[in-house]
This record gives sequence, structure tokens and C-alpha cells, in this order.
Amino acid sequence: MRKLKGIIVSDKMDKTAVVAIRYFREHTKYKKPYIVTRKFKAHDAENEYHIGDEVVIEETQPLSKEKRWRIVGKAT
Repeated sequence: MRKLKGIIVSDKMDKTAVVAIRYFREHTKYKKPYIVTRKFKAHDAENEYHIGDEVVIEETQPLSKEKRWRIVGKAT
């Protein structure tokens, strides 16, 4: 299972949080690094994580149309 570390940017949905993953890419021609942000919907069964929390998410079976990740815990 893949595990990613990110920051919660939305917790308005019930049992779901939106987690933003940021990483660096390098431009193919100009070689300048730039930041790429991807957002994933992750399952939060107890609604215990809130905006700004740094969490670890893990891949899981599809839980809904867009939700394929679940929150494992807070990042250390």
C-alpha cells in the first residue's frame, strides 16, 4: 500500500477530509524546480482530524466515487 504525507485543507464533509500532497518537480527544458499540489479525499471515520493537521494517508479499496484513501494517523 502506498503511504503519503500531507496537510488537511478541508474537513467540511462528514467522515471525509481533503488532504493536499505537495512535492517538487523539475521543468524538463529549463530545469527549474516547481511545486506540484495534488488533493486526495481521505476517509476519516471519527471526524477527529481538522484543517492544518499533518497526516499520513494510505491507499485502500474504493470507498465511494472519489475516495480511495484513508487517514492512518498524524505525521511525526
